Order: sequence, then C-alpha cells, then structure tokens
Amino acid sequence: MGLKIKRQSDTRVVHACTHNLADIPNGVTVKSAELIPGVILKEGTAIGLGSDGLYHVVKTAKVIEAVGATGTSIKVAKGSHFKTGDFVMSALNGKAYAISAIDTTSSASYDTITIGTTIGAIEKDAVIMAADGEHASSGAAFKYTPKALTGDHYDVKDLENHLVSAVTIGQFKESVIPPISEAILSKLKGIVLI
Repeated sequence: MGLKIKRQSDTRVVHACTHNLADIPNGVTVKSAELIPGVILKEGTAIGLGSDGLYHVVKTAKVIEAVGATGTSIKVAKGSHFKTGDFVMSALNGKAYAISAIDTTSSASYDTITIGTTIGAIEKDAVIMAADGEHASSGAAFKYTPKALTGDHYDVKDLENHLVSAVTIGQFKESVIPPISEAILSKLKGIVLI
C-alpha cells in the first residue's frame, strides 16, 4: 500500500463555548443523514435524543426579512441544515408545515425556504425551528427535544454519523453559535449565553 498525501487548508475557528462545566460522558453520536454534507455542524448547535438512540440536530434558521401573515416564502440566513420535506414552526404550539422547496442559489446572502401553507407572521431576526410534523394546524412541537449543545465544530460528511461532545452545563457566546430561540433555551436549563 502506497503513501497517500492529502492537501487541504485549515480555517481559523472562533470557539463559542467559553466554559464547559458538564457534558454527556464520552460524547454522543449525531445522525448525519438529516444534515447537508459540506455544511459545518457548528459549535453550540442544539441536539436532542431520538427514539433510534442517536442524537439529532434541532434545526434552526434566522429569519432575515419579516414574513406577512399569509406569506409562504421565508428568507433565512445561510448555513442552516433544513431540507425539503422538513417541517418548520416559528413558535411552539403554533402551526407547522413542510418545506416544499429551498432556493440556495439565487442569493449569496440568504436562502429562501418555501412552505405550502403559511405558518403565520414572522418578525425579522426571529428563529424558525424544526417541528415534528404531527400537528400541522396547531400544537406544533419539537421534532427532537433539545438536551445539549455541541461543544465543537464538525465537518458534515455524507454517510458518516458524527461523534460529538455534548455540553449540558456551560457558557456560550451567542454571537458565534447558530440561531437559538427562547423555546430551545427553556429546555437547556444549564446553558448560559453571553
């Protein structure tokens, strides 16, 4: 077997976790099939335990332009892991509908998520979240209940689940982590944002 040399350049990573006081021992395995290969799983991403024994990303995206009460197109900041078919909600116990299309190429500064039916008015800078899809018209809930935040950055690779550190008690820089809502924070009692 010959020597294989791989050339790549590293990028500087600004760490979000300033204090890790407790985590899940030995880390957890995050299912990669629900993520987008090539998009980084950022430090400070909320994760929850699924019925399959694996952890799953609690997908979120920051809304960059207000959506009217009847709007079905949502402009969000780039870098989310939402896929066509995922259900989205803007608030717990509200409406949740499936994503019918995602336009990632028309703009360099945002992605456009299209849903079949409106989930109601959404303010600029609000956070949309992945929903369970069980309660479309009302009573939307998390697809995976947040249990921890990832303690480092990970490159998402196709067909490879990822072993990640899962911080349950700690302090994170809010400006560096993915968008996080009050609903998610309410489930993460040990996490403090600065």
